[in-house]
Amino acid sequence: MTIEEKIGKTLAELGATDAPAVEALFAEVRAAMEAERHDLISRGAADDRERDRLCRELRDRWLARKHGLVSLIDENWLKKAPKELKPVVGRAFNQLRETAACMEAAELVRIVPLLSSVGFMAGKTQVVSAKGIASEGALGTSTLTPGGATPTDLTLPGYRRPLGSIHPVTRVLREIEDIFLGLGFSIETGPEVESVYYNFDALNIPDSHPARDDWDTLYIDSKTVLRTHTSPVQIRALEKYGAPLYIIAPGKVYRHDNPDASHSTMFHQIEGLAVDRDITFADLKGTLDFFAKKFFGEKIRTNFFPSFFPFTEPSGDVAISCTICGGKGCRTCKESGWLEMMGCGMVHPEVLRYGGIDPEQFTGWAFGLGVDRYAMMKYGINDVQLFFQSDVRFLEQF
Repeated sequence: MTIEEKIGKTLAELGATDAPAVEALFAEVRAAMEAERHDLISRGAADDRERDRLCRELRDRWLARKHGLVSLIDENWLKKAPKELKPVVGRAFNQLRETAACMEAAELVRIVPLLSSVGFMAGKTQVVSAKGIASEGALGTSTLTPGGATPTDLTLPGYRRPLGSIHPVTRVLREIEDIFLGLGFSIETGPEVESVYYNFDALNIPDSHPARDDWDTLYIDSKTVLRTHTSPVQIRALEKYGAPLYIIAPGKVYRHDNPDASHSTMFHQIEGLAVDRDITFADLKGTLDFFAKKFFGEKIRTNFFPSFFPFTEPSGDVAISCTICGGKGCRTCKESGWLEMMGCGMVHPEVLRYGGIDPEQFTGWAFGLGVDRYAMMKYGINDVQLFFQSDVRFLEQF
């Protein structure tokens, strides 16, 4: 059975019912990925155009959003995994995503050799001089430059482009995803250009709600909007999968805010949703307390206090003990000892109905947090604008 055929089946169809079997499957995928990468490097390319094309084709085969092999693994292995295998599959899938970074087109272009300037002839190289006269010699010998001046030593290492690093917001996003994947949640995404129905109506936000004011929201037209939160993914996922459902929805969101040290017109958010029978607020508190301790450290304490959101009832905000003063009070926490970190609440029955779920049979909870703010706290950054200004002096520190 080919690797494509295996990825096209679910874990149950492949007979992978325990952790060793799952890890063996993912090891086989990583081996296939490395083999295809090594094959491309070994073959090389005739010129820049062919190299770009070959690198893009290999990248799309593995990393394309819709039909890439990694995306198919997400659909067929991770999302359809039995509940008891979710943590194992989630960890293995995250490791695979990190390994797959070597399949990015830019990385492949950097290491795939060109054969046009150096022709392989029975173990020898042929180097074409500026005058068009080819000189042959054993691989690695020196070649005179025009005019017979300083020789060029082909055995010297080439000039390498400096490697980039993972953006700090992406680092924090992946760290949060890892925590919830370990709890059995799956990752769900949705469109950034969203309909008014999914962004507002289905989330129990009527026409009169302030969030629908043109000054607060970026509209494409009267029926289309740049999503103001990742909450629309809740409705789309409920319509697609039904209940029970445990998902997180990461992504970019947009609001008509004036840019300053703590606001941006575009930022990143993670929405969490759990819908099942007999779900209570106690489950929500326990989950978010566990998450806060995993992310900020075991000494962190959480505090829940009432709030209002139209799509949850009851609603609350979550604060953590200040990471600077430990809860004693300082300028960062305004002497309160607490830092507000996210909103949460029990899913409103009307929202469940919009998603096609009977609120008499199922209950659920949801939360939403801003990833950029978490990154600012984690790395001690005082201006959110630094994340999006593409200043290499700032980004190369991570």
